Amino acid sequence: MARYIFITGGVVSSLGKGLASAALGALLQARGFSVRLRKLDPYLNVDPGTMSPFEHGEVFVTDDGAETDLDLGHYERFTGVPARMSDSVSSGRIYSNVLEKERRGDYLGKTIQVVPHVTNEIKDWLAIGDDEVDFMLCEIGGTVGDIEGLPFFEAIRQFGHDRPRGNCIYMHLTLLPYLAASGELKTKPTQHSVKELQSIGIAPDILVCRSEQPIPDKEREKIALFCNVRKSDVIPAYDLGSIYEAPLAYHHEGLDQAVLDAFQISPAPKPDLSKWLDVVDRIHHTDGEVTVAIVGKYTQLEDAYKSIKEALTHGGMANRVKVRVQWVDAEIFDTEDPAPHLEGFHAILVPGGFGERGTEGKIKAAQFARERKIPYLGICLGMQMAVIEAARNLAGLTDAGSEEFDHEAGKKRFTPVVYHLKEWVQGNEKVKRNVSDDKGGTMRLGAYDATLKEGSRVAGVYGTTAIDERHRHRYEVDIKYREKLEAVGLCFSGMSPDGRLPEIVEWSDHPWFIGVQFHPELKSKPFAPHPLFADFIRAALETSRLV
Repeated sequence: MARYIFITGGVVSSLGKGLASAALGALLQARGFSVRLRKLDPYLNVDPGTMSPFEHGEVFVTDDGAETDLDLGHYERFTGVPARMSDSVSSGRIYSNVLEKERRGDYLGKTIQVVPHVTNEIKDWLAIGDDEVDFMLCEIGGTVGDIEGLPFFEAIRQFGHDRPRGNCIYMHLTLLPYLAASGELKTKPTQHSVKELQSIGIAPDILVCRSEQPIPDKEREKIALFCNVRKSDVIPAYDLGSIYEAPLAYHHEGLDQAVLDAFQISPAPKPDLSKWLDVVDRIHHTDGEVTVAIVGKYTQLEDAYKSIKEALTHGGMANRVKVRVQWVDAEIFDTEDPAPHLEGFHAILVPGGFGERGTEGKIKAAQFARERKIPYLGICLGMQMAVIEAARNLAGLTDAGSEEFDHEAGKKRFTPVVYHLKEWVQGNEKVKRNVSDDKGGTMRLGAYDATLKEGSRVAGVYGTTAIDERHRHRYEVDIKYREKLEAVGLCFSGMSPDGRLPEIVEWSDHPWFIGVQFHPELKSKPFAPHPLFADFIRAALETSRLV
């Protein structure tokens, strides 16, 4: 039976909770324990897949095809444990399950109530995989006191009550505001947050206090006294230069020891932090610097490309260089020459996205990288734009485009080099989709295999010809244009095992130009950088030395 750690938040950003959860998971792993991290989102969306990136940030995709909150990306990057569909649940999913059960008659005609039916559904979800790990870390989204979160807080209260004594602990993250005018940290928000938590029956065992300034002993004593925890269980969380310093910083402040003490695990295995010491060393001791342009359309909200930015950082670690990222709005190139905006960069990355807005700019960015011999990585839509660019400018298909844009406009304007994917093979089954299907959860989602061409650049990068990567798309490059495109030099170097779906394209006569239909950024970690990003930054470093 797993031990449960419930992580709740007061006045603190979601990154604070997600980062603390991920860092704690990494520290418990360093002591030899197995962990799984789980996110409970009180808000109503069944999944983030239909939400605008401006609203929610990126959508993180798991191997088994779940569209989840970006916090699961933090969990994977810090622990290396692949997230699953069962590791993310929203109140929308919970209510949907309850209603389905009521329709089936599972409740035998009883009146459906939040307690016990909704809370029981949440508890059932929490117990999935209970016997697989030593520790289950469950982060509750939102802030204590939010009306949406009340069923979740009640569920974790009941869960702790149902379990054997000492099987569950509660960790609460709060913010200690610093008033520069008076030069003092204010503890009242923390006191009130804990009081709110206590009013619904949950007494936190550990407090993690975010602060820009050092927390004096007297303030820690005050927090401990008024929040009914030991002083040693008031853990400071200071601002860091890099999120990857968090495991070492939390260990220094005693978070993992406080957790072990709360569970009365003694003597506890000593942590092996060599992995994280190496990560931090690679961050702070670099041998150079490269600049990468990310040409996208969600540049006002960097969280929309969170995993890509982190994967570039990991690629820098692999090469011991600092990666400077600059966001370039693709719509600028609709009316302006890309050269003045892209000259001086050592590499260009065009990420995924949906809709026609900004795509002409992405096509021009791909053309600029191809003609100027600048390393280029196109991900999902970024690959499709590179194919359209080649079709228009080299293969004679001057009106090449994507069916996605025609569907959006409601009229045919392009030769569809990229078409709506109507069927594909998933495991041993054939999946079929129509353009009119609901948008949520209907894409080609999750991990799929690909076969790489012997002798291709990507085969050399991966060191193998058989890979599996995570996908999230409903439009696909049309294989019937392969012969015409390969005649002008664009190599289809990765295909689905049945040979029907293009997975990777590359220019053989270019120093480094690769487009992939999948999302390699989702599997990159600081201690295990994804090979595509590691080699992309290596190529950028070579370019920087030639300038």
